[in-house]
Amino acid sequence: MSAYEVLVSNITQSFLDHGYESMTMIKLAKCCNITRRGLYHHFSSKEEAFHAMVVQNNENTRRDSLREGGRLLSTGANVLDIITAILDVRYGDTRRKLALSPYALEVNDYAFRLCRPAMIEAAALFQADFAALLERAVESGLLMLLPSISIKTLVQLLCDGARGTNQSFFAPAPEEIAARYREMSRAILYGCAEPAKP
Repeated sequence: MSAYEVLVSNITQSFLDHGYESMTMIKLAKCCNITRRGLYHHFSSKEEAFHAMVVQNNENTRRDSLREGGRLLSTGANVLDIITAILDVRYGDTRRKLALSPYALEVNDYAFRLCRPAMIEAAALFQADFAALLERAVESGLLMLLPSISIKTLVQLLCDGARGTNQSFFAPAPEEIAARYREMSRAILYGCAEPAKP
């Protein structure tokens, strides 16, 4: 991990420990065990530091989730296990970190307020890579889609479901997140109801 990545990791922990609103650059520097000058060398404001935190988290979870999905695909794991693992790393890791913070709602709120364009860009990149991985699952015979459903549509449904799980009023406990993603993915992949017969 580079010195910059370590700094951003420390910034992440600082915002999780102290929240966004009460944070100042002076406090952030102290929390990160760096001089104010050193912090200002990288970031001109707490907003910029916060933005870097969100960007790095998205890059890390994107990379790690696709790596895990690729690893499982190469072992011939079933597609539900692959999808659950990808969603759990991409979305669950962040949710579990937030669950430990007394400032989770505040940090989440500011992420959407200040970093929406970066979050949209990260989502688009992730979904394109996720679609490519599922295309490999189709090519290897692990997944057969209905003719009316595209890989892109499937990925959008899965990602919307995972994001909805995280933002729901009845969000799962941290230890139950993966199971919730699995059930949601199973329902999307295989359905959970049929039309009633007249």
